[in-house]
Amino acid sequence: MTEENDKYGKELDLAVRIVHMACSLCQKVQQSLVSAASRHILAKDDDSPVTIADWSVQATVSWLLSEFLEGQSVSIVAEEDVQTLSKSDAASLLEAVVNTVNECLAEAPKYGLQLPKKALGTSQILEAISRCNSTGGPTGRHWVLDPVDGTLGFIRGDQYAVALALIEDGKLVLGVLGCPNYPMKKELLNYNHQRNQTMPKASPSSDIWQKGCVMYARRGSGRALMQPLIHGDTKFEWPNSATLVKASAVDDPSLATFCEPVEKANSNHLFTAGLANSIGVKNQPMRVHSMVKYAAIARGDAEVFIKFARSGYKEKIWDHAAGVVIVEEAGGVVTDAGGSPLDFRWGLYLKGLDRGIIACSGPILHDKIIGAVYASWDSSNL
Repeated sequence: MTEENDKYGKELDLAVRIVHMACSLCQKVQQSLVSAASRHILAKDDDSPVTIADWSVQATVSWLLSEFLEGQSVSIVAEEDVQTLSKSDAASLLEAVVNTVNECLAEAPKYGLQLPKKALGTSQILEAISRCNSTGGPTGRHWVLDPVDGTLGFIRGDQYAVALALIEDGKLVLGVLGCPNYPMKKELLNYNHQRNQTMPKASPSSDIWQKGCVMYARRGSGRALMQPLIHGDTKFEWPNSATLVKASAVDDPSLATFCEPVEKANSNHLFTAGLANSIGVKNQPMRVHSMVKYAAIARGDAEVFIKFARSGYKEKIWDHAAGVVIVEEAGGVVTDAGGSPLDFRWGLYLKGLDRGIIACSGPILHDKIIGAVYASWDSSNL
């Protein structure tokens, strides 16, 4: 292995372990949310929900990165701020976050990481969350975190993701995507959705019910990998448990499966449906919450993901960074609607985006979809 190829080996190893831990945390919190109505769900300024898991994952990831990349100045761009948790009427919520983070960190040895010397206190948790205040930019190293991408899916017991990426000098260099409810076998996806994730209990070793995975890739490696989440007392193995994932070889648009956001506010379903109809798509669209759509493209479960957001909406880098590098290293292509690569140099948002985002399983299919978008654009309602 060349020095260049191994350049981000330590960071990728750590990021994968951290995302595994964050997924375990989320699974426990989600279980409690689905089984009982929780008072620990709040609305942000844009009316999107935020839960204990969002803050707990952010604190956990921030603390672990800072602890194990000692000597580095760790810059983290992340979604949640600390203001709500700091208010006097949020004492019970803050207490729940502190407990959740410490329960998660207590499992660090299972993932090959060292335990904190003692449980983290409230001030340390708030400091870890508030440390995620970087605005990114074209120079330096910036970790990009979405602690719970697809919070609506999370609350409903459906799909969501934990996404962590590293950007250096404006370029994506690695991405890790944890998908706690994404089944290891594609055929279980619809079954899981129909049953709202309430699956019969089986032993952790029961392969057919195996649920949850972590995908990751390093820029320039030409490969993307997937690991199952670990359950029970199983210990994390690196990298023995990893398998290669490859994007689909389908290059005929009529045979492609389109992936769409569930929420209509997040994308123009009407345009996507019209586009699919114009190219004769036969398959029903796969509608899933969160960056799991990128995982579906990378693993070959779907071929096309199109997102044309409502007018005025600005795409945030944490909603795409990890997924983009994984899809591209799995053989896929991600650009804006004009065919230009996504530009992560300009802080919190993707700037200069032509209309929307198009992710495809390969370059031939991508060219055809871009052509179909141009042909459909004038007659669309956008």
